[in-house]
Order: sequence, then C-alpha cells, then structure tokens
Amino acid sequence: MSKKPPIPIFNHPIIETHCHLDYLEGEVLEAALEAAKAVNIERIITIGVSPDNLEAVMQLAQHYAQVWGTQGIHPHDSKDYNVAVEAQIRANAQHPKMLAIGEIGLDYYYDHSDRAVQRQVFESQLQIAIDLNMPVVIHTRDADEDTQAILQNFVGLMQQRGVIHSFTSSKVLAEYCLGEGFCLGFNGISTFKPADNVREIIGLTPVEQILFETDAPYLTPIPYRGQKNEPKYLPFIAEQVARVKGLAVEELLPQVWQNSMRVFWNGSH
Repeated sequence: MSKKPPIPIFNHPIIETHCHLDYLEGEVLEAALEAAKAVNIERIITIGVSPDNLEAVMQLAQHYAQVWGTQGIHPHDSKDYNVAVEAQIRANAQHPKMLAIGEIGLDYYYDHSDRAVQRQVFESQLQIAIDLNMPVVIHTRDADEDTQAILQNFVGLMQQRGVIHSFTSSKVLAEYCLGEGFCLGFNGISTFKPADNVREIIGLTPVEQILFETDAPYLTPIPYRGQKNEPKYLPFIAEQVARVKGLAVEELLPQVWQNSMRVFWNGSH
C-alpha cells in the first residue's frame, strides 16, 4: 500500500463551511476537532438536516468555541417537515451561533421525499431566511430547473444570499446563482478523477464567490478517498481549487476566508 502524503498546513487559517459533526461521536468527535485545529482549520460550521439533528447541532455549537451551526431540513427529510419543526427552526436560528438556514433545497436523484413536498418545504424555508434576514445553505441535485425557478421567485426578497453547497450542477445553474450573488461550495468531489464538470465550474467561479467545505463524513478527497472524511482534509480541497484557478494556495486562502466571513458572519470577525 502506498504511503499517504501528510496533510498540508498553511499559514492562513481555513474555515470549514459545511460538515456534519453530529455524525461523529464521543472520542472520535474530540479527535476530529483537535486534528482540524492542528492543520489551521479555524472555524467549523456543522449543518442542520433533519428534525432529529437540529438540537444536536445547537448543542455542538454551544459546547465548542470553534463550532457554529445552521438550522434547516434537507430535501431528503422534507416529508417530516411540519408546523412544529418550522417553529423549532425559527426559534433555534435566532441563537447567535446559528449562522444560516440550511441545508435546504431539492434532490431529485434519490427522491426520498415527494418532489412537490420538496418544493413546498424549500419555499417555506427560504421564507424563514427572508423573515430572519439570514443566508441559506442550498442542496440541489438533478433539480436544476426547479431550483432556479424557485430561487427566481424569492431572490428579490432576500437581503442575504448564501451558498449552493457541494456544487455539481450545470453551468447554466452556476452562472445564474453566481449572477445573483450566491457563493458555490466545493469539496472533495473536486479531486475525483471523473469530476471534470466540477473543475469546469471552479474555473468559471470568481474567487470572491468560492467557499471550501468537506461535507464530512462524506466525500473524502483524494488522496484519502475510502477513509471517513473529516474537516482536517480541507487543505487538500484548497490545494485542488488553487490548482484549477492557477493560483498559489496561500494567495487563494485569504480571499476564501473573507468570503466565508462575509457570507456567514456578515464580514465581522
């Protein structure tokens, strides 16, 4: 077995904008946070996805100084959205360590929830973001046309934008979202050999609209593909994006850090 290269450590800190820390438990979670800190991952955003994990996200963000969170229902779990869940999202989202409404959107690849229900729940949560003046974290898969159509109905009311996370969609949707001021989130998929489409989108995305994420524990980047993903692998994604953009990674990092601060912390430190 070939030896894996060490994780690079850069001078400039990196912000992990999308992972699922509540899927790591106990000592594994503690070790993952320490490992991330050791490679200069300065802040971590852990994501709300279902009625079952909204409180877990809150607890993690309140317990760890370097962890923030979001509140929202993933399209897979749209079928479980109701008045009580919406009230919980609205209440929790006002906590100072909750930064966005998400992960919300549409997923027509798995269809775990009825598509009409997904659309309705996506719209309901965009309205929450508008009401609370918060950015959004959007998931879209095999649903480009409906995602764009729904955003077109809401974007004029949104004082803040947010991110289309784990972007793997079409150039048409990328250009629409970028034109409306959204950022695009890139993760380990950018390192996968077949993912030329993702690298093409990275190439056309202005550096001012790029965010880094791992989506841990999923989508581990090469060269650690096959192992459980963690925020500590973010430097490999930074390297890959810098390579595609033709930039030195230390040149790219300050800009992406600023992007993350602008989107999630309103630029304040």
